[in-house]
Amino acid sequence: MANRLAASTSPYLRQHADNPVHWQEWGPEALAEARERDVPILLSVGYAACHWCHVMAHESFEDDAVADAINEQFVAIKVDREERPDIDAVYMRATQAMTGAGGWPMTCFLAPGGEPFHCGTYYPKPQFLQLLQAVTEVWRDNRSAVVDGGAKIADDLRALADVGAPMPIDEARLADAVGQLRLDFDPRRAGFGSAPKFPPSMVLEFLLRHAARTGSERALAMAEATCTAMARGGIYDQLAGGFARYSVDAAWVVPHFEKMLYDNAQLLRVYLHLFRATGSELARRVVTETAGFLLRDLGTAEGGFASALDADTDGEEGLTYVWSPAELAEVLGPDGVAAAVLLGVTAEGTFEAGRSTLRLLGEPPEQWPAWRAALLAARSARPQPARDDKVVTSWNGLAIAALADAGALLERPEWVAAATRCAEFLLAVHVVPQTSGSRLLRTSRDGVAGPAAGVADDYGNLAEGLLALHQATGERRWLDAAEAILATALAHFADGAGGFFDTADDAETLVIRPRGLGDNAEPSGTSALAGALLTFSALTGRWRAEADAAIAAGGEVARRDARFAGWTLAVAEAAAAGPVQVAVVGTDEVAEEMVRLARSSTSPGLVLAYGPPEADAQPAGGDAAPARPHPLLADRPLLRGGSAAYVCRGFVCDLPVATSADLRGALDASTAVGH
Repeated sequence: MANRLAASTSPYLRQHADNPVHWQEWGPEALAEARERDVPILLSVGYAACHWCHVMAHESFEDDAVADAINEQFVAIKVDREERPDIDAVYMRATQAMTGAGGWPMTCFLAPGGEPFHCGTYYPKPQFLQLLQAVTEVWRDNRSAVVDGGAKIADDLRALADVGAPMPIDEARLADAVGQLRLDFDPRRAGFGSAPKFPPSMVLEFLLRHAARTGSERALAMAEATCTAMARGGIYDQLAGGFARYSVDAAWVVPHFEKMLYDNAQLLRVYLHLFRATGSELARRVVTETAGFLLRDLGTAEGGFASALDADTDGEEGLTYVWSPAELAEVLGPDGVAAAVLLGVTAEGTFEAGRSTLRLLGEPPEQWPAWRAALLAARSARPQPARDDKVVTSWNGLAIAALADAGALLERPEWVAAATRCAEFLLAVHVVPQTSGSRLLRTSRDGVAGPAAGVADDYGNLAEGLLALHQATGERRWLDAAEAILATALAHFADGAGGFFDTADDAETLVIRPRGLGDNAEPSGTSALAGALLTFSALTGRWRAEADAAIAAGGEVARRDARFAGWTLAVAEAAAAGPVQVAVVGTDEVAEEMVRLARSSTSPGLVLAYGPPEADAQPAGGDAAPARPHPLLADRPLLRGGSAAYVCRGFVCDLPVATSADLRGALDASTAVGH
């Protein structure tokens, strides 16, 4: 027996390919070996950018004594949580139930059937060796109790998976959620709760949508204060753009330094919508810099986006990013003193060993662009963090949506082009056409798809991205691709009560069939699909009932804790607003200006279709048959021979307008309906 991770498509698993531990990937062969050898399974779950995963690997998994203990008494399985979120979800729920907390690396001991009987997270080497010995002894001496206990835990997990009865989210509940968030809001440092503080991306989107629909100054103030505090804090990379995973303190000063694609894609969209609502130049700058970070640092040769940059550089957390006053002076000369004041770099340091993260403590002077360029060039000469270059379908869907929206609103065609290239890559490599619909694969690396099947959020977030790209480009192919993906999700993931399981009905059977209970770092499968279904229904007239049912499926979580239902609430805001539908018929400069105006509207979830009148639609791909009319454009003629805009809800439209000024008035009136 030997380590069998070398051929994995997961960079995280490949990091462990040289361990003396006889790791193998999760699969029927590993489970069969545990049954044949009659030994328990050691399941270790982590991800490539995880600091404490690296620590435990260096301390324990690279150690021969630890490896000998594991290899002799266990079947060792290593799982990349980002590649197999279904496995991670099952055993994280067990870990939290047993210990009251969770995290990575996650360390679980399972019976050969997969039932967990002891779970934890990081263990220092001495404690880990003791734990291995204790589990070995209890398996040898008290097997029946272990097996019975594991079966009982599995039963308890099935009971915990109950998400409660559907609960529609009406306008009163949306207002209650804002009240809940106000109680959790940190009025001095912004954000919600105390340390550690995570970027509350989906909650911020909800607050911006609520403010747009209702005029709530309180909701807008919480969103704007949090965005400003993060953008000026150490959690934001002041030199290269992009956000770190979270702040270890309550004031956004010191981040946990890994940079995740899903965070940055969602935050790019949030800051774009803050700029749209307020005109904030800080928000616009963050959008521009974060888009630059995505394209420059996470873009792959094939057109996708890599998952993350590591927290560590050469085994030291933050090595690439922190500065001392002397290092600033070395790069900037006499300006180093002023830069240190602006960036919060002190002799004592805000991080470790007299070094500081960079914050923006004041308005940048006119020299700032030159300082920033010089500091970034100097930092680029330092050792750099490793990159996890696997491409995750779900997170790339979020990136497509963000870049398409931002490129369209800010008229940056290169961002829309990047979103288009990413979508083309995903549809070519991550989609497996089958008789039962378009099935998704979860990941790829270097253009080669991995074996893991897509989960519900892959379907929801990719459909969301394709629908945003359709609205940014006007191209019908993206709407059609989203339709195929959503049809598959409805056929294979629905739970019968409006929500969605994380895994398909024909997926591998785990101890429980996982189902996300709320929005966490990214939308749950149910809320991701709810959002995409709502947008699709507004564009086409199909699946509105399914969208409303999916929103209601998250209603109980939203009632209990709004912080863990951010995207559910954001989608519910769009549903409460209509969503507003705008159809612009025509191709001249007047039509182009009306499209720009529609994109600038803050109405939650507004959808846009534009193009020539139905009679002038050209065949698709050179076919002789006429192109199918867009549902929002069908039967919507020009107005007195000129371009026209129609503002609608549920395909019931106001009278068409022929000027941008009239469209602005119609949109303002439509938004005011919710106030």
